[in-house]
Amino acid sequence: MGSKVRVGLVYGGKSGEHEVSLQTAFAVMREFDYNQYEIKPFYITKQGEWKSGATLLAAPESVESLRFGGEGGMTSSRSLAPLFSALDQSAGGAIAQGGEATISSHSSQAAPAETVDVMFPLLHGTFGEDGTIQGLFEMANIPYVGAGVLASAVGMDKIMMKKVFAQEGLPQCVYRHFNRTQWEKDASYFIMECEIALGYPCFIKPANLGSSVGVSKAKNREELIEAVNYAFRFDRKVIVEEFIDAREIEVSVLGNDEAKASVPGEIAPSNEFYDYKAKYIDGKSTMVIPAELSAELTESIREMAVRAFQAIDGSGLSRVDFFLRKDDNQLLINEVNTLPGFTPFSMYPLMWRETGVPYKELLDTLIRLALERHRDKQRIDFTGESLKA
Repeated sequence: MGSKVRVGLVYGGKSGEHEVSLQTAFAVMREFDYNQYEIKPFYITKQGEWKSGATLLAAPESVESLRFGGEGGMTSSRSLAPLFSALDQSAGGAIAQGGEATISSHSSQAAPAETVDVMFPLLHGTFGEDGTIQGLFEMANIPYVGAGVLASAVGMDKIMMKKVFAQEGLPQCVYRHFNRTQWEKDASYFIMECEIALGYPCFIKPANLGSSVGVSKAKNREELIEAVNYAFRFDRKVIVEEFIDAREIEVSVLGNDEAKASVPGEIAPSNEFYDYKAKYIDGKSTMVIPAELSAELTESIREMAVRAFQAIDGSGLSRVDFFLRKDDNQLLINEVNTLPGFTPFSMYPLMWRETGVPYKELLDTLIRLALERHRDKQRIDFTGESLKA
């Protein structure tokens, strides 16, 4: 690497959380120390086309500027051509190179080739937070920030996540799940299952999405059916969870094999529950950091957050969400978010700030953790040559 670390920042994407990703990217770009870093922005449109901008030597002025001219007239591609065009090499070349990726401008007037030291994915939701782009970086042997393929995939799929939590012995709410084919074949059975096991009200969610996109609260059978059909717009699998009258507690986790947890924070949503609008639009939800908890309960929450992070083989960062039931103070794990938001309203950096880690130091740490994990992986013999010794 040269005197400055060159960070490839990837955002946007084919996801219901496209706009959230843009907000996160804008916030991150404005917080980087440009005396220490150069930022190479990569924007993935809603149609899946990759676009790259000029290297940033200073923070951008607006979110809209991150689109490089907008979405108009672009078409989707079913091949990997746009992606490898952005990487300026074929898949074979990326894999064979085995080191730093060579990336060039996606515009008609291509700039000279530029190397990137580490990739920083800020793609919330599907095709970014689910292990897909992490798999690309692994194949190309490029260091990248955040969770690996396995942790990303498990952390994105709420059904698989809950199965891992159960294996780890982490307490959680009662839930049921089914896919679109099962629902269309026998919806009455799953309605009965939900009503008997969960009752009303209950929450209906797409299995593979975040930021509360597609989430609904159902108070009767008609609302349940409507909510399930709505959730199927965003995923082929749906999970239905019992309603818990609880405080919503969150913890930030940072690290690789030896991870640490921040002080807990608490969310008091402005709406009936902490939905997309409460998170990203009105900004009226109250965040209490640190949460008003006993020292013993605080320690239990932090310990459980690290256990959950390690259970999915997390690395880099995660935000772990809990329910603290009001009637008996029982702690239940809700989910792990392997790529939490960095918007001005986001809990992840705020909780670390209150723990003593400011935003810029947090970014420095994430870059360092990515490079450390990549160096550690280079110790693995993927060729099998050591078997011949």
